[in-house]
Amino acid sequence: MNQQKVHPGQDGSQPPAYTNQQQPYTNQPPALPPGLPQANQQQWMPAVGASAGCPSGLEYLTQIDSVIIKQQVDLIEAFVGWEQANKYQITNNQNQQIYFAAEESSMLQRQCCGPSRGFTIHITDNMNQEVLRLVRDFKMFAGCCWCATGSCNCCAHEVRVEAPIGHVIGYVRQEQSCWAPRFTIKDADHNDILKINGPCCVLSMPCCEDVFMLKNAEETADLGKISKKPGMAEIFTDANTFGANFPMNLDVKAKACVLGAVFLIDFMFFEGAGNKLMSYN
Repeated sequence: MNQQKVHPGQDGSQPPAYTNQQQPYTNQPPALPPGLPQANQQQWMPAVGASAGCPSGLEYLTQIDSVIIKQQVDLIEAFVGWEQANKYQITNNQNQQIYFAAEESSMLQRQCCGPSRGFTIHITDNMNQEVLRLVRDFKMFAGCCWCATGSCNCCAHEVRVEAPIGHVIGYVRQEQSCWAPRFTIKDADHNDILKINGPCCVLSMPCCEDVFMLKNAEETADLGKISKKPGMAEIFTDANTFGANFPMNLDVKAKACVLGAVFLIDFMFFEGAGNKLMSYN
């Protein structure tokens, strides 16, 4: 007697290639199923082994001295003007993706508070595991460079950096200045480890590259930079591309905080910058 061939899944079982695993965060674009053409799929940086003292998932950062953060264009936002939660690809200088970042924020704050809104940035690896979290609380009166004193936290923007999730490894804080933007990167105990000094005039224009210099805590040496890359897509959207350079031997937690600084700078100066030349939000 000929037995009818039962294909995987027809008898109620789960095909082995499609195990039903719950993902902790689902805003990352799904990988293409096996067997389909992979030509248009983003190439990921090869996996890196565990490193002593490095939070799980941040091993990629131990192997690089630069990253590119590219915001994805949202068509609804571009054509309708309805502010959407941002999404970003984070790649190395060989265009290999190392992380994907997705904003979580209140819809009401996105429409009413614009770039001043509070947010949580979930950063996931190629296994869609959240390895880094950046949190900025909404502050009604924050943003003015003159008022961002050390004794007045309500007037200074700050990003909290967590890796693993729930474990703080550092902070990025706006500092008081006369005009040019300044930031301090701090460790988990609020000790200064790096400084960031911005240009006197942040142009936020598609044809210009705005550069924020990364310095040591004493501000005696330049260690790298954060730059907003020129791009014509900004004429119609606020989708920006940033580059960040830092020493290869910089502590991996400090590198993660530099990533946090990129997102804070983006929201303060370039988010929704299509209709303004400069902003302190």
